[in-house]
Amino acid sequence: MHSCDIRIKYKILKIIFLIGSQISNLLSRDGTAYYYGKILPFDQANEYFDSLLQNIPWKNDEVVVFGKRIVTKRKTAWYGDSNYVYIYSNTIKQALPWTSEFVNLKQIVENLSNTKFNSCLLNLYHDGNEGMGWHSDDEKSIEDNSTIASVSLGAERKFCFKHKQSNKTISVLLEHGSLLLMKDAAQKNWLHSLPKSSKITLPRINLTFRKMVT
Repeated sequence: MHSCDIRIKYKILKIIFLIGSQISNLLSRDGTAYYYGKILPFDQANEYFDSLLQNIPWKNDEVVVFGKRIVTKRKTAWYGDSNYVYIYSNTIKQALPWTSEFVNLKQIVENLSNTKFNSCLLNLYHDGNEGMGWHSDDEKSIEDNSTIASVSLGAERKFCFKHKQSNKTISVLLEHGSLLLMKDAAQKNWLHSLPKSSKITLPRINLTFRKMVT
């Protein structure tokens, strides 16, 4: 076993031990969000980032707003256990089969979250001029109240939550190689966003592991 693999396994065990006492819910009510911080050693996070950046068949995302089709600068990719169809923003995506880049990372995330995932949406933000507006991952194709695990690679970015009723906002800085879990009623009661920032000049890859309805 490689020393890096040993360090990852140790990190997983350590985080699982700490989850009950030191990792608290970011949301004040009506949902659950845990920020685990960095779950990958720096070198391993770099390897995943470089591999995904070079080997994923990235495509510009397309959304339909007020009947007008818009091509975003942000690029995406969609993978899964089967060729799941994912519909959001009036566009349709069909999942690609898992590749070797995903196998170990998916297992790490599943071990930490105690959840089995069947799909993953990837987003590539080239710099801080690309972001994501307020939204919830509450499409009917995603299992109701299921856990969504978000892995961040690359540039550190601010991530925000906003309560749908009170408009209360909460933010967290997503680090390179980190993990954020959103679960329970978080998608029903909270919006989330990735604000733009002209100060950020480096790219970021985000992987959101999900449970699609089968």
